Amino acid sequence: MLAPYACQPDASRGRLWPERLSSFRSPYQRDRDRIIHSSAFRRLKHKTQVFVEHEGDYYRTRLTHTIEVAQVARTIAGVLGLNTDLAEAVALAHDLGHTPFGHTGEDAMERLMAPYGGFDHNAQALRIVTRLERHYADFDGLNLTWETLEGIAKHNGPVTGPNADAKHEGVLPYALAEVNAQWDLDLHTHASAEAQVAAIADDVAYSHHDLHDGLRSGLFSEDDLMQLPVTGPAFEEVDRTYPGLDKMRRRHEALRRVFGRMVEDVIAVAQNRLTSAQPKSVDDIREMGTTVIRFSKPLYQELKAVRSFLFHRMYRAPSVMAVRAEVTRMIDDLFPLFMKQPDLLPQEWQGDVQAATDETALARVVADYVAGMTDRFAIQEHARLFGTTPPPGT
Repeated sequence: MLAPYACQPDASRGRLWPERLSSFRSPYQRDRDRIIHSSAFRRLKHKTQVFVEHEGDYYRTRLTHTIEVAQVARTIAGVLGLNTDLAEAVALAHDLGHTPFGHTGEDAMERLMAPYGGFDHNAQALRIVTRLERHYADFDGLNLTWETLEGIAKHNGPVTGPNADAKHEGVLPYALAEVNAQWDLDLHTHASAEAQVAAIADDVAYSHHDLHDGLRSGLFSEDDLMQLPVTGPAFEEVDRTYPGLDKMRRRHEALRRVFGRMVEDVIAVAQNRLTSAQPKSVDDIREMGTTVIRFSKPLYQELKAVRSFLFHRMYRAPSVMAVRAEVTRMIDDLFPLFMKQPDLLPQEWQGDVQAATDETALARVVADYVAGMTDRFAIQEHARLFGTTPPPGT
C-alpha cells in the first residue's frame, strides 16, 4: 500500500515515446531495469568515487557507491510508504553522468565546457538516458518515465525559480535545457518524495563509506574519529559494549552505528514533517517549497563537522591532491586534442562529429565521449595518444 503522497505507477505522466504497458512490471520497475542494463551503468564499475579506480580493490567505485545509495533509498522509501521502485530507479541513475576521476574530472570538464554551454553531471545523466544510450529500435535513450527524469534532474532541489540552487545562477546547463525543452520537467518545483529520498540516500552512503575508505587508506585513524561528533560517540558505544574488540570489527561496528543513526534520523524527521503537512498527493510534496526528506538540524550540524574533517584530511590530502593534478592534466590534454582532431574519436562517433554544425556542437560531442570514459580507459587513451606510461594495474 502506497501513501497518498507517493508516486502512483498508474498515474505516471508516461514516456516521451508511448509504449505498451508491461503485463508484469510497473513503469518504474521498467525504468530501474533499463538503467541497470545500460552501458553507462556498467561503466560506473571503473569510475572513481574518491580514489582513482586502480588504487585498491576495496575502495568504493561509482558502481558500488550507487548500489549502496539504492539500498538506502529502498529502505527509507519503504518505511515512508513511498514507491520503492521509483526511489531505486532515481538512485541508480543519479551518478550516470559523472566523468572519469570523480569530481576532479567534473571540475575539469566544467572549465573546458564553459564556452560551450557548461557541464553538470546531473544534466549529463539526463543526456545519457535521453540521447546517448542507443540500443532501442524506436528511440534514442532509455525512454524513461517523466517521474524518473524529473528525479534525475532535480533530486537535489529546484533548478529554476526562487528556491533554486544558486550554482546555475539562472543559466541551465545545455544538456538539461535540451531535455526540458523537449519535455517540461517543472524545474521550478521540488521533486517527488521518492527523488528526495534518493538524494538523502546519496548523502548517507558517501558520509558512511568515505569514513571507511579514509580509514583503510591510512589518511586518518580511529583516534581522529573519536574526536568528532557522530563518529566519536559511535566508537565509545562499541568500546562499552565490546571491550577489547579487534580493530577491524571495532571499526565496522562503529561505522554501522553512524550509518544507522543517519537513516533513523531521516526517517523520524520525514515522518514528523509528513504528519504535520498532511500532503494529499505527490504534487503537494512538489509544491511544499521545502524538502520533506532531510536530516534533523542537530544531526546536520554534526555531519557538517564530519564533512569538514573529511574535506581537509581526505579530499584535500597531499597524496589525493597529487593524483588530482595528474588526472586533471589528462583531461586537459584529451579534450583539446579531440577538438583539433575529431577523427581520432572512434568510428561509431564519427556520425555525431559530421552532424556537428559548429564548434559548440563539436565540443558537446567531445564532452560526451570524454565524460563517458572510465578511469582506466582515460589513462590508457592518454598513454596511447601522448606516449605516457600508465600506472600499474590500469
